[in-house]
Amino acid sequence: QVQLREFGGGSVQAGGSLSLSCAASGYNVNAYCMAWFRQAPGKELEWVGLVSARGTKSYIDSVKGRFTLSRDNAKDTLDLEMNNLKPEDTAKYYCGKGIDEWCTSDTRHYNYWGQGTQVTVSS
Repeated sequence: QVQLREFGGGSVQAGGSLSLSCAASGYNVNAYCMAWFRQAPGKELEWVGLVSARGTKSYIDSVKGRFTLSRDNAKDTLDLEMNNLKPEDTAKYYCGKGIDEWCTSDTRHYNYWGQGTQVTVSS
């Protein structure tokens, strides 16, 4: 049974930092893309950062230089370190499992999702 569980999140003032972690289980985690997406109220699900099975990383432009992905294939986790947070980063963050080793920003490429964790950044 595939499971993705997110940990972390919370509330912070602008300029602060938060860490998210996604723990995956129930499949050969090392063989698949993993990603973080987010959804703000009234907006569509938006990709944040992607890590292919081979470790290739991509970030959406708005978080480059502020967010860092770390994939631990021994622990089957994908962490997202978020620094210099801005109010526009406020959203519910979701971890996703890709359908194969490669990643895309298209949500249709992901077949399992975690329950999400809230990140709130106040100005």
